[in-house]
This record gives sequence, C-alpha cells and structure tokens, in this order.
Amino acid sequence: MTVRVMVVDDHPMWRTGVARDLAEAGYEVVATTGEGRQAVRIAGATRPDVVVLDLQLPDVPGVEVIHGLRAALPEVKVLMLSASGEQQSVLDAVKAGATGYLVKSAAPEEFLAAVARTAAGEAVFTPGLAGLVLGEYRRLAAAPEPADAGAPALTDRETEVLRLVAKGLSYKQIAERLGVSHRTVQNHVQNTLGKLQLHNRVELTRYAIEQGLD
Repeated sequence: MTVRVMVVDDHPMWRTGVARDLAEAGYEVVATTGEGRQAVRIAGATRPDVVVLDLQLPDVPGVEVIHGLRAALPEVKVLMLSASGEQQSVLDAVKAGATGYLVKSAAPEEFLAAVARTAAGEAVFTPGLAGLVLGEYRRLAAAPEPADAGAPALTDRETEVLRLVAKGLSYKQIAERLGVSHRTVQNHVQNTLGKLQLHNRVELTRYAIEQGLD
C-alpha cells in the first residue's frame, strides 16, 4: 500500500523539494502547506499516514500543530523536520506526540529512510537525539509508581522484543538478533501496543524503561 504523506513547511522551495523527493521515491504526497492551522484542516480531509512537519511555522508552533493533528487523526504519524536540534525542542515535540525528529541537515537518503521507518511505526531520530529522548524518559521514570498488578501479561518473546525496542534497535536489527522476520517483529510490537493500550513506539519505549526492561 502506498504511504500517504503531507508536507508542512513555510519555506516554498524547501517544501517543494521535499515533496518532489517523496514523490520520486514512490510516496503519495496528498498535500503541502506552509501554515499550521491549515495543515490540521487539510489533514482531516486528506488523511495522510505521515506528516512531515517543520517545527517553526508562521502562525502557530509546530508542537501545537502536532496536538491538532493527533486530535483530528489519532493514528497519524508525525516526523518533525527542523533546523533546530536543541534539546528542549526535541523533547517538546516528542511529548506532544511526534514519532520522530530529524534535522534538516540530514542527507536525502536519510530523510527518505526516516519517512519509511516512521510510516512503519518506528521512532526515528537524528543520531544523538535518540539518547537524549531515552535519557529524559529515564529521568521521568526515576521514581516510578509500583507496577500495576492487573497489567496485561506479555509473552516471553514480546518481553524480549520490548527490551530490544527500549535499547533503540530498529525492527530490522531486532529481527536479525532474534532470527525472525521483520514482519514477525512488527506483529509482536503491534500485539504489545494493543495489550498495553499504547499508541506508538515512543510510548512503548517509555513503558519498557519504567518497567526496568532497558
């Protein structure tokens, strides 16, 4: 199935270039816009699978746009594409619901790979930023509440996959380590998300860390 992508960036040349690269790589670019409020309205009509979103927009902050997108389309995946790699910007975006965060200095092939991984439900970050996000989750989990005794039980394999997710491994790396297919890993992750009532890999990573599985 073709992945549907919307590009939100207030720089016309950049927006056009990103949309062109996506289309040439086989993605269906369903919309482009330079304004955050318009992005939320358009998303409701075009229903993209992935939104490539600039952090700095002229009308509303990118973080506010993430909230609007997730409210309109709970299953949408948001990949931030920003000139800023500042710690607080990254953390604010992830806490708002962004699936990944890539700086604009990334190479085209790195960007296209990030979109593919985001569409597959993986958490994607510019090298160095993944450690920052995991570090923040560890800080938040420093004094975790006691585990819920009524929490759904995971199978041994689901727990094993969850532990590797928390370590930051990609689905491909997990599949190679466990000697199973990429699809099998995806199925385990989806089953775990369903059991724990979580929405994406970022939330799953946080859960694993809180449970001491990292």
